Amino acid sequence: MDITPMIDCTFLLLIFFLVTSVMKAQAPLDLPKARHGSVVVERDAVILTIALGADGQPHVYQGHSRDAAQELTGSTSAEQEEAIARYVEREANTTPPKRNVLIRAERGLKQRDVDRVQRAAAQANVDQLYVAVLEIR
Repeated sequence: MDITPMIDCTFLLLIFFLVTSVMKAQAPLDLPKARHGSVVVERDAVILTIALGADGQPHVYQGHSRDAAQELTGSTSAEQEEAIARYVEREANTTPPKRNVLIRAERGLKQRDVDRVQRAAAQANVDQLYVAVLEIR
């Protein structure tokens, strides 16, 4: 018995279903609340805020502010990382010393942008890096 026509029909049906199927966008996940988190005392931590600008690019600010005067900038990403490291080092060496870094990241940022700021902040002599997600209210 020759099964070549049956294989042809199977491939035609497969192609038909692939072409006519509609892919749904993945629904946002509702993640459960954290049960085992540790508290970060803000007065004992160097605070960096990462927010999306109007241009869609991430902007890094000193402290809680989103003021342009508090922005850590550079003409290249390497210069911005140096500015972040200098700021964290300067704040870590205050009296009393701040041994932790708290990165407040706005929801919607890409992990690679947060990771770049984490690596830059880790160049300073700090004990712990914490990342918090800013909720949209």
